[in-house]
Amino acid sequence: MGEPVKIAAAEKKDLKEILSLQKDCYLSEAAIYDDYSILPLKQTIESIVEEYEGGTIFLKGLIDEKIVASVRATIKDETVLIGRLIVDRNFQNRKIEQTMMTTIENQLNNCLRYELFTGHLSEKNISLYKKLGYQEFQRKKISANLVLVFMQKNKVY
Repeated sequence: MGEPVKIAAAEKKDLKEILSLQKDCYLSEAAIYDDYSILPLKQTIESIVEEYEGGTIFLKGLIDEKIVASVRATIKDETVLIGRLIVDRNFQNRKIEQTMMTTIENQLNNCLRYELFTGHLSEKNISLYKKLGYQEFQRKKISANLVLVFMQKNKVY
């Protein structure tokens, strides 16, 4: 199984490494939808820094001091909007995804609900989120190949 993941708040200096990991991770999503123009692949260092400086919370998952995972979230009203959960392909299927999700939920537990979205063909993602208690509440067609599946989970008291 290997070394356990250590989760910490990401710092501004980590953003370049997180962006590189993001682009690598989203190549498989782009292949599923045959669309390599998706936003995670097009994001620039300037825009990720802007996100960070704008108050988005970034977590990083470390193994041997190497960033192997990340997730980010913002708070809107009483909802935590979770996005860009990524795990290095060499470290997938080790429950790092679940650990990252539960950590960000626990850190932002002063809200009433959590919300996220994924593509309709991203079966692994949908399955993971359902296991974590998320339920689909909306679908939105983005293109001929992509429908976003919006999922939510109410805070458990």
